Amino acid sequence: MKQKIYIFDTTLRDGEQSPGAKLNTSQKVEIARQLERLGVDVIEAGFPISSPGDFRSVLAVSKAVKRPIICALTRAIKKDIDVAAEALKKAKRPRIHTGIGASDMHIKYKFKSSRDKVLEQGVEAVKYAKKYVEDVEFYAEDAGRADNEFLARMIEAVIEAGATVVNIPDTTGYCFPEEYGQKIKYLVDNVGNIDRAIISVHTHDDIGLAVANALAGIQNGARQVEGTINGIGERAGNTSLEEVVMALYTRRDYISYYTDIKTREIVPTSKMVSKIMGIPVQPNKAIVGANAFAHSSGIHQDGVLKRRENYEIIDPKLVGADSSKIILTARSGRAALRYKLEGLGYRVKGEVEMNKLYEEFLRMADEKKEIGEKELRQLDRNI
Repeated sequence: MKQKIYIFDTTLRDGEQSPGAKLNTSQKVEIARQLERLGVDVIEAGFPISSPGDFRSVLAVSKAVKRPIICALTRAIKKDIDVAAEALKKAKRPRIHTGIGASDMHIKYKFKSSRDKVLEQGVEAVKYAKKYVEDVEFYAEDAGRADNEFLARMIEAVIEAGATVVNIPDTTGYCFPEEYGQKIKYLVDNVGNIDRAIISVHTHDDIGLAVANALAGIQNGARQVEGTINGIGERAGNTSLEEVVMALYTRRDYISYYTDIKTREIVPTSKMVSKIMGIPVQPNKAIVGANAFAHSSGIHQDGVLKRRENYEIIDPKLVGADSSKIILTARSGRAALRYKLEGLGYRVKGEVEMNKLYEEFLRMADEKKEIGEKELRQLDRNI
């Protein structure tokens, strides 16, 4: 039986922490409405205590969006929680996301405290947040580097205090997939009340393993994934939500999970976030990059023209992209050249003509990176 994976989008909070990506309130509302169309389950709208602008944005998103849960981040501080609750007062489905560091690194050097004291502070924060909302998510910051035994003790205590979701962040992108998966499994096996909460994974991409770690977490018991559109975020970024969603969809023969994401909204959402935030998407980015469904190698082009699935495991239309792209370069073969010429209405008369056209094409292609329509129309005049 397939199990649902909840998609928690933090583009408006963690994603906005990308340098230069600051959003105003109207921009946040515009993106939030698109995230609702996309079908995410939770929108983390901001960190209300951080600034008056963030407070206003959380309040505005709460009013504008009705279906998803609207979440606000806090530290394990009562004033933070008070302000978050006020910002969420118009939300139909509010969630307070509070927490504290769980690793000895954070406990000793960030909080200058002890394990027992930060555990107590985390528990008190959850209890305090429960006075405002029923849905409280607790994050154990830097859980990726935390001692598993202490982490399990902390998670059990905050669930007992009322946490409905427990977030196990690999805050620094430190873990390898097997290691992170084992950490999630350890919690499943050693937290006595774990069945009373959803385990959430929040992974970062510092060494390029965010998506792999998120998937490892799912395979070991997590049922919520936190990430951003286009993988934007602090430092090297967050888990790329579109990659997780399409990995689960594409390999549904291998793992039995599903999401409620409307996949045809993925590329439109990606483009909106990129445009509004002013952060270009790298061309070779999986799923949403300009080259994700582009082919320039002659061998690949020939295979795709014979049957798309030869070199594409995802139909581009499924994610809202245009059709597969055949890009003519010096690496292209005759099949691709013929395909492009016929697309312009030109009918090649036999192999002799094709060979002449191809020779001239290669001469032109050696001088340019790509051959477009203008150059193709010159071919016949040049031979």
